[in-house]
Amino acid sequence: MKLPRPLVNRLLAIAQHDHEREACGLIASRDGTPGTVYPVANVAEDPGRFFQMEPKGQIEAMRAMRDRGEALFAIFHSHPDAPASPSATDIAESAYPDALHLIVSLNTKGVLEMRGYRIIDGEAREEALELEMA
Repeated sequence: MKLPRPLVNRLLAIAQHDHEREACGLIASRDGTPGTVYPVANVAEDPGRFFQMEPKGQIEAMRAMRDRGEALFAIFHSHPDAPASPSATDIAESAYPDALHLIVSLNTKGVLEMRGYRIIDGEAREEALELEMA
């Protein structure tokens, strides 16, 4: 799975902005190429350990995608203090089996850790990610 460098840089910036909370949102693609990031507010009761997208923001992001001729490519969130792998809650609450789930870990020092997963029928399968330099 190839990810454009500007997209990866944007995700890292969003995750680092409020590094004590899990950042979250959607990524849209056009013609199969991911490009637009739609951050959505995290309204979880404990946003340092969980994420729950604010419903209105999620609906607005989906509407913007439709209006721009984009498709849902991925759901992203960050883990401030944990590795870039889905938690049991992430797996249990996954609702879009066709979307890639990107997780950015801030649990590292100066190194971006981002991994992608397909979550289908309660099982997470890692997808290899490749940074597209151009």
